[in-house]
Amino acid sequence: MHQNHQSHQKPVRESPVFDPDSLKSFLSVIDTGSFVAAADRLRLTQPRVSQQVAALERELGVVLFDRSKRPIRATDAGRALSGQARRVLEVMADARTSMDPWRTRAQGVVHLGSYPSVSAAFIPALLRRQAEREPDVKVVLTEHSTLELDAANRRGEVDLYLRPLHPEPPEHVGSLPLWREPLVIVHALDHPLSRIPDPVPLTEVAAHPIISIGRLEDADSADFEAYRVFRERGLNLVPVQATDQPQTLVSLAASGLGVGVTNWLATRTADTSDVRVRVLEEGLERRVALCWDSSRPFTPAVRSVHTAISEADIPEGTSTLSTLNHERDLNPHTL
Repeated sequence: MHQNHQSHQKPVRESPVFDPDSLKSFLSVIDTGSFVAAADRLRLTQPRVSQQVAALERELGVVLFDRSKRPIRATDAGRALSGQARRVLEVMADARTSMDPWRTRAQGVVHLGSYPSVSAAFIPALLRRQAEREPDVKVVLTEHSTLELDAANRRGEVDLYLRPLHPEPPEHVGSLPLWREPLVIVHALDHPLSRIPDPVPLTEVAAHPIISIGRLEDADSADFEAYRVFRERGLNLVPVQATDQPQTLVSLAASGLGVGVTNWLATRTADTSDVRVRVLEEGLERRVALCWDSSRPFTPAVRSVHTAISEADIPEGTSTLSTLNHERDLNPHTL
């Protein structure tokens, strides 16, 4: 005869309400005004974020968000908790950092964002040195245009990314200036501008059809350097074509479609045998920075890649960009 034995298994306990993930979900809803946007930023499902916030509310016995409004707004209790929650996460980040001297090496995956010319001119040597220095840190490269990199950062898809300082990075983005590089023009070998000596005045360039970086008829592209320098000199830039790919811009210029206006590294990483690359008048430049979401603490792996980039040799043909008056949001708990 088989006897029935009562199970003596202990009930499964839920994770502590005040674990870092719950606090991060709560603060992400505060920052984005939406459970969906918070989930995108944290790379979680929306139900998971909602469950974590609801658990906080049950434990504290208060309502943290007014869900009847769009965007969702924190209640008075939610606003009071947000300051405490940020301090808790900072203390936890400081505690992790204090253990660094006892770690033999950083470990983990770092998602690094970049755009085409930097990917070709700067990233390969960086990744080689990083692999030699921190072999247990895997760097996953993600390539996008500048504005797409901002969106990827907002969604939490990249930990660090390189981008020009124009257009201006979003407010929540921290930045470390790296280098400046001149803007140049690219034109066909037999183009009329061949008769103009270097440096080529921008007024001479403006007399010809222009091929620009960015996207044609995209309002956001108007904040890129080429558009900005034309405006600053009272000139109107209405490109006949635009692209984010350096080789495409060079090929369009070689075909005689127009004069390409781009950054120096874009021409260095493309085949320019069928065009002339010309220096523009002094002061027309691109400034490049390392960027990240300043609301997210660095892991040791991310910190190691940040350090590697800040210490790396800048590309040939560029010059060091002083951090004075340019460094943004370098929170102590992130570095």
